[in-house]
Amino acid sequence: MLEIACWNGELVQLGFALDCHDREALAHVEAPRDLTGPDIQALMHRAVGSRFGAGARPDAPIQWLSDNGSIYTALDTLITAERLHLVPITTPAASPQSNGMSEAFVNTLRRDYLAGADLSTAEIVLGQIPGCIGDYNAPVAPHSALGYQSPQQYRGTQLSADLTW
Repeated sequence: MLEIACWNGELVQLGFALDCHDREALAHVEAPRDLTGPDIQALMHRAVGSRFGAGARPDAPIQWLSDNGSIYTALDTLITAERLHLVPITTPAASPQSNGMSEAFVNTLRRDYLAGADLSTAEIVLGQIPGCIGDYNAPVAPHSALGYQSPQQYRGTQLSADLTW
């Protein structure tokens, strides 16, 4: 989760789900308030839908790595994960390396998008977030860890390689 301070004193919270293989930001949820368990549950649904199709779920359980906060460990969130065929795993306390991809994503958003964004009000920030995430995933923003491809390009090359077998 990322907290964005607006110039007028408002705060926007941004929750996101990253695919650890291709680093794509699969889904996001944002609000001019603290995010809640239902927000995280909606994020989980959007992420699974983004990767596997609306209403679908993975064939085999996959790990869902999150923070240790109560919105991630609440019973309703764990039930949602189970229904979506996700296995919730929380990051170890005081272990920033286990959260490295998330930290890199937050730093990229802050450096490449928020540093030059209009942060006047929460409403304006909320309107800019989808474009920032879209640019992050698209060919406009290549990633060094993906051989200077965007997440979308990298995933496409991986799918093409799988089809040639």
